Amino acid sequence: MKRLHLFLIKAFISTFTATFFIAIFLLLMQFLWKYIDDLVGKGLEFTQIAELIFYASARFVPIALPIAMLLSSVMVFGKLGENYELAALKASGISLTRILFPLTIFVIIISYSSFLFSNYVMPIANLKNGSMIYDIQKKKPALNIKEGVFYKDIEGFSIKVSQKDDDGNTLNNIIIYDHTAKNGNDKVIIAESGKMQLTKDEQFLELILLNGHSYIDITKNNRKDKKPYRTTHFKENLIRFNLSSFSTMNNSEDLYKGHYAMLSNKQLAIAIDSLNIKFQERKETFTNNIIEKYNPKFESDSIITLDSLSLSKQKQQFDIAINKLRTIKSIVQSNKNDLDYRKVIITKHEIEWHRKISLATACIILFLIGSSMGAIIRKGGFGLPVLISVFFFLIYHVLSIIGEKSAKDLSMDAIEGIWLANIVFLPVALFLVYKAKNDSQLFDFSSLFKRIGYLIKK
Repeated sequence: MKRLHLFLIKAFISTFTATFFIAIFLLLMQFLWKYIDDLVGKGLEFTQIAELIFYASARFVPIALPIAMLLSSVMVFGKLGENYELAALKASGISLTRILFPLTIFVIIISYSSFLFSNYVMPIANLKNGSMIYDIQKKKPALNIKEGVFYKDIEGFSIKVSQKDDDGNTLNNIIIYDHTAKNGNDKVIIAESGKMQLTKDEQFLELILLNGHSYIDITKNNRKDKKPYRTTHFKENLIRFNLSSFSTMNNSEDLYKGHYAMLSNKQLAIAIDSLNIKFQERKETFTNNIIEKYNPKFESDSIITLDSLSLSKQKQQFDIAINKLRTIKSIVQSNKNDLDYRKVIITKHEIEWHRKISLATACIILFLIGSSMGAIIRKGGFGLPVLISVFFFLIYHVLSIIGEKSAKDLSMDAIEGIWLANIVFLPVALFLVYKAKNDSQLFDFSSLFKRIGYLIKK
């Protein structure tokens, strides 16, 4: 049995490792496709791109593990069934549960490791990845002046060139609008040609202009001057542009610290308790304020009936009452929105707390489904097993999205929404294990029909 267990574990580990990295690669491609517009043209260094991909890949580990578990289990047991190895093991008296036992222990270890990774590594990966994406989105594009198009990425300037030589540095027919004074186009520089170059520290762009002139609008500063602008001619002029905003990536990790995706389950539990206390305090404060302000106690002697008042006084009292009702309605609606928002924040923390455990549990459930389906279909390779795996995982993913959105909409508790997919798939897994254990067809209703026929005859 030890040799059999080692054989199964080795076969499973090799397939699981391959499918795991394939899943990571596909999820990473989806991530890059989503943020491709933010990454292109920013002049990022290779180390920055590699760091971003590394942290993004780490984020996908808990999601890739259930996918790899499902696909690898279908492939391994499908291959065993296709080669009649599974039938030979059962014929020798080894049940399916004994065959699954060593792999189940291995899957439980992987599942627990998935939880530990989600709890201790994922918050750091989310923090690093989120802050890097934010910095990249705020970072200006790399310097790229094109012919015939105004270049406006240098703050305070608009640059247009008619022609660029093959060296990429020599420019012809240059127009520069200077907006640094924030008075519109009050300064314009025109030159026949020029040459641009970066300083050694690459913090400044030097533009050497040749044979040109500049116009400065002075009417905005001196209305009495008869000349609307001042002209200056030059044979050579040097302009230096600050490029610090192009290369600087600020460390924005402080913006994301405390976000629910950056916390461990212990930190999430503390945060949830704190948010619940504040929620209850806010709710009680609102209730007490409404009661004290809009529910005054009247003494019986001070009550005045409307019949004793004139029509104008009655109308005045009605208007006062209507205005108070409108005020109460506005205050109640405002506080309701505030309480709903606080409840959504609490729910998001609870969702993140349950998600880590739910994804770890999904590894076990999807392994049972995959191994049972592989034993039933008896097909290995990347054909039918991949199709079946994709089918099951799509259903699982759709149920997960529905549950999570329902929880965020407060139409379902966080625990119900996050565990919805696992709750649905658990009986499916047990049913498939039962079918595979008894070597019965997946949808064999012959016994049911026999019983119905027997009851009819009887």
